[in-house]
Amino acid sequence: MTDFGFLVRQAQAAREKSYSPYSHFRVGAALLTRSGKIYTGCNIENAAYSATVCAERTAIFKAVSEGESDFEALAIVGGKEGEPLETCPPCGVCRQVMAEFCPKDFKIILGNINKFEVYTLDMLLPLTFTSENL
Repeated sequence: MTDFGFLVRQAQAAREKSYSPYSHFRVGAALLTRSGKIYTGCNIENAAYSATVCAERTAIFKAVSEGESDFEALAIVGGKEGEPLETCPPCGVCRQVMAEFCPKDFKIILGNINKFEVYTLDMLLPLTFTSENL
C-alpha cells in the first residue's frame, strides 16, 4: 500500500518553493514513479501569464527529462498564500499532460495532510484524447 500521506507532505514542501508573485496562489506537487522515486514541482508564474507552468507539469517534465515515464501517483496541494490549504484539482492542461504519460488508473491525491482524497485520472478526465485518437 502506498503511503499517500508521505506524498502529500512532499507536495506541501514543494509548495514552499512556488514562485507566484501575481496570483499568490501557491501549488506544490509530488510525483511518485513505480520505481519509488519522487519528483517534486511547484507553480512558476510569469508576468505574461501564458508562460506560467503548473506544479504538476513541472514534476512530470522533471521526471520525463530524467528518463522516467512509469508513474504511480501524484499529490497536489495548493491555496492562497497565508491561508489554509484547499483542494486544488489540476487544470485541464495538466490533465492532458497526465493523459500523455499516465494510465487511466493513475492516482491523483488532492487535499492536505489532514484530509485528502484519491482519484484516478479517468475520474478527473473522462473521454481522454490520446495518441489512439490520431
